[in-house]
Amino acid sequence: MGWDLQLGELKEGYGTEDDIWKKLNYFFFDAKTTTTYKYGFFKALLENIYMTTPEGFMSYDHLFYDFTKIYWNLVVHHQLWQSNTKSRRSVIQGILEDAQVKYEVPKDWRFDRLPEAVQQSIVQQVKKNGKRYVIGAFYGDTDGVFYAFHLKDETLQMSLPVVQFLKKYQRLVTNLTNYQLAKFLEKYNEDFTQMLTRVEQVSQRASLEEFRRLLQTNTGDCCFYCGKTTRQTLHVDHFIPWDYVQSDRLWNFVLACPTCNTRKNNRVPAPQHLTALYAQNAKLQQLVRMDYFYAYSEQKLQELYQFATSNGYRVWE
Repeated sequence: MGWDLQLGELKEGYGTEDDIWKKLNYFFFDAKTTTTYKYGFFKALLENIYMTTPEGFMSYDHLFYDFTKIYWNLVVHHQLWQSNTKSRRSVIQGILEDAQVKYEVPKDWRFDRLPEAVQQSIVQQVKKNGKRYVIGAFYGDTDGVFYAFHLKDETLQMSLPVVQFLKKYQRLVTNLTNYQLAKFLEKYNEDFTQMLTRVEQVSQRASLEEFRRLLQTNTGDCCFYCGKTTRQTLHVDHFIPWDYVQSDRLWNFVLACPTCNTRKNNRVPAPQHLTALYAQNAKLQQLVRMDYFYAYSEQKLQELYQFATSNGYRVWE
């Protein structure tokens, strides 16, 4: 099973795409699943795939923040049961439901609306139990091919070929994960109306106001694309569409006038705008907290841009 492992080494010699697809096929279609933990964890891995260091290390705090956000939005916001038995809720489901009662949080709130101190308290509880139940289990289901880990040291090192694979096939793998998660939830929840839509949106924030404030303070009040000022409220736009990255990172945000934002829609901007985004991020890195740019590099942004276009996202001129 692997769930009770304290550490796991990375298997060598399994770096081909065929090897990785075989492990994913087992994970999606043959591995034993009693809760939604592994699907939520895989979604968090995918959200953090551009947050790995050059050596492949991934931050436990970033990883479990996103895991908690996903799970909170499933459990509290959508009130979906996460276990295959109605007689006992999963440990992490219990942590989140108890936290919602303790802090008197409205059930329609998404995780990012909670006060930061409350968020961090909940994340630490989830991380403690996620380390115990999730990391080893996912490691076992993928046969040690995806990452090495050490729970005590809180290290998780991704296989670099797997990182590149997940970047290359991110759209497809994300959709597969959402589909399998929705199928599981439909079995154990009476209300499965628009289940896939709900699963696809669990990573969305309630508000991007934090990023609007940072961008307006440090980059000005003009549209990133057309350069014009407007009396209308500028939109906070995902440069690479959210539909692809499904993650909110300051280095992927720009301010756009309503006209440009509407015309861009679900496309990637032309290459000259990518050059402008490099310049904006270089400026922001000197002005904001370092954690906003954890593991960021222009090379990673360029790679993300290229993979988005190869995944079918059209270019907006």
